[in-house]
Amino acid sequence: MVACESRTYEEISDTTPIAETVTYNKDVKVIIDANCVSCHSPGAQALTNYTQVKNNIDNIIDRITRSNGDPLKMPQGGSLSPSQINIITKWKADGLTEN
Repeated sequence: MVACESRTYEEISDTTPIAETVTYNKDVKVIIDANCVSCHSPGAQALTNYTQVKNNIDNIIDRITRSNGDPLKMPQGGSLSPSQINIITKWKADGLTEN
């Protein structure tokens, strides 16, 4: 089998350093606001505040790390950069701190 993946050079070469301790307000909120809130605003799947994102972190990580072409991959129509994914997964590892 052969798998094709369409990712830009910037996406695969992103070397943005990650903060020592990742927090929601400082690091994660900007990623969620820019990539998720347009579809996940008011409603059952809302991701508009700290509590909603924290309560859904396992699903978020599952969705953002899926392969291109997977219909459950988020965000739809694109991909977060490796650095953005690392920030979100490090936030969970760091204890899901708000500030």
